[in-house]
Amino acid sequence: MEATVKWLDGAMFVGEAGSGHAVVMDGPEDLGGRNQGPRPMEMLLLGTGGCSIYDVLAMLKKSRQAVSDCRVELSAERADAVPAVFTRISLHFVVTGRGLKESHVRRAVELSAEKYCSASIMLGAGGVAISHSFEIVEEDAGGGEA
Repeated sequence: MEATVKWLDGAMFVGEAGSGHAVVMDGPEDLGGRNQGPRPMEMLLLGTGGCSIYDVLAMLKKSRQAVSDCRVELSAERADAVPAVFTRISLHFVVTGRGLKESHVRRAVELSAEKYCSASIMLGAGGVAISHSFEIVEEDAGGGEA
């Protein structure tokens, strides 16, 4: 895997992944940025959520669960001192669908946390306290939440 991050100006950078996709990262105005993109640490948090939700959805689809929507809500705390590393990350999955089996959702979240999500497992091995939780929202026959 390869990537390049190029400084644009102030506290703004553009990152380009080996796949050719690019993203702008920027800092707050009080630190020389223009606040036109996520901060690098926000990107790390978003990447962790993306890695984990990908796993959970893949496993739920494989187990033929009727998922109509899924999101992972992330919250994180950082150290007060430099380096301001993550000290705690919480991932809360909200899975919506019809007739979803709690055991399947629980197992998908557990497997992502323990075996498949490289990002959260790497951060956890580095000392970040990571927690996972989930809730199931039943969709009614009309396609909305019951």
